[in-house]
Amino acid sequence: MRVIIGGAGRVGSELARAMRAETMDVVLIDHDSRAVKNAQSLDALVIHGDITSRESLQEAGIGDATVFVAVTDSDDRNLIACALAEDEFKRKNGASIKHNLLSIGRFRDRNYVAEHEQGHLSRWAAVDYAIDPVDGAIQRLATGLRSSAIEEVIPFGHEAYIIELNVTKDAEQVIYQTLQEASLGIEGGLPLIVGVKRDGEPSTVPNKDFTLMPKDRIAVATSGLGSFSRILTAFGHESIDFPAQPRVAIIGATDVGKRIAENWLRNGAHVTVIERTLNVANTLSGSDIGAHANLDVIHGDFLDRNILTEIGIKEHHIAIAALDDDHISIAAALLASDMGVTRTGLILKDSDLVTVTQRMGITFAVDIKRVAVDNILAHIHTKASGAYAILSNIPDVVGISQTVPRESKFAGKKIGNSGLPEWSRIAFIQRRNTAGFWETLRPAREKTIVEGDRLILFCRPDRVADLEKRFKV
Repeated sequence: MRVIIGGAGRVGSELARAMRAETMDVVLIDHDSRAVKNAQSLDALVIHGDITSRESLQEAGIGDATVFVAVTDSDDRNLIACALAEDEFKRKNGASIKHNLLSIGRFRDRNYVAEHEQGHLSRWAAVDYAIDPVDGAIQRLATGLRSSAIEEVIPFGHEAYIIELNVTKDAEQVIYQTLQEASLGIEGGLPLIVGVKRDGEPSTVPNKDFTLMPKDRIAVATSGLGSFSRILTAFGHESIDFPAQPRVAIIGATDVGKRIAENWLRNGAHVTVIERTLNVANTLSGSDIGAHANLDVIHGDFLDRNILTEIGIKEHHIAIAALDDDHISIAAALLASDMGVTRTGLILKDSDLVTVTQRMGITFAVDIKRVAVDNILAHIHTKASGAYAILSNIPDVVGISQTVPRESKFAGKKIGNSGLPEWSRIAFIQRRNTAGFWETLRPAREKTIVEGDRLILFCRPDRVADLEKRFKV
């Protein structure tokens, strides 16, 4: 399968790396010579050209492509490129067309996303999926703020989560014994581990005979926020209660800041937004959420200790910064922490800073570009809304979503004798209940796989194509 990526920046390069790990044919196009030079280390064809140029698309082999992704920093260029790619694809193939071109664009303008959600964007701009990673980043941040021991949280929808954390020396019930042995010693069984990384060794999807050691980095599958405390305790971390109606300080009334506020207000929190610029603060006050009873909008400098003291910053449970400048966001979150806020969160654009902030004592930080990569990969793999995730701290283990069709050899079989390969692991079964709503079930050997089930499975990237073939009929 050929994937053409317009834009060789961070998102485009990460996409290319993930696709090449699955041995897909990848082509990158960028007009920036520096980005092209940086992308030369990837095992992919890199073209110095313009994604809005028909000649560049022809050079990339658009006629043979299955997927076109536009992820430059310009919404308008991404939009034009998707439309041009579709036109050139059809012109090259003519009446002999064997498949449609899947077009995916990343957009910051919510109007484009709204057009996609209403089903219009594919009609007038040939964009099949409009990716805006902000909502996903906000959800990850809200979940990750539950404990400083959590290094990453990846939501898979319907209360399904993958949590990444370390095993400590205090996890006496699980270390120095196999997963099977550890499960017998824990009430309710051992939480399901779908990936492990040990220093000096490759990542693995562990089987029942795998022995856990202190300092192992693990990915744990779980459903429901209420299970987080049990997981933290099982692997040697302190479990901390999370308030039912937290007080949340949001630093900056940017578009992202407003969307963070909306999310917390929907979940019953009391929210204080602190904004430096008067007209920006007034715009938020006059917006659709401005009159919410649980929202206070404060005009003031979020780096001024006197202002923060006046609003009672130390009485807030959480402080979140998502400003346009990553460094100012970090400074604001550190100041809030220094003044008594126990949980601090960030949405950042620079992935290197995410790791740095963990060492600084920030509770949880989200790399918004990584969320964009995961979202795009989900659409590339499923050609519909689905799930795909690259684990942050456990390289070379990925999660994908597969739907079980009626004719599948897995339908009607119990997981224990389904014939799924040993090198994969089912993390979740997502199934519609009698009321028509999706629910997440924990997999067990005696549980039966039903037609229409959505299975979330983990394996190595080079096994993804093999796993997908097993679900085709």
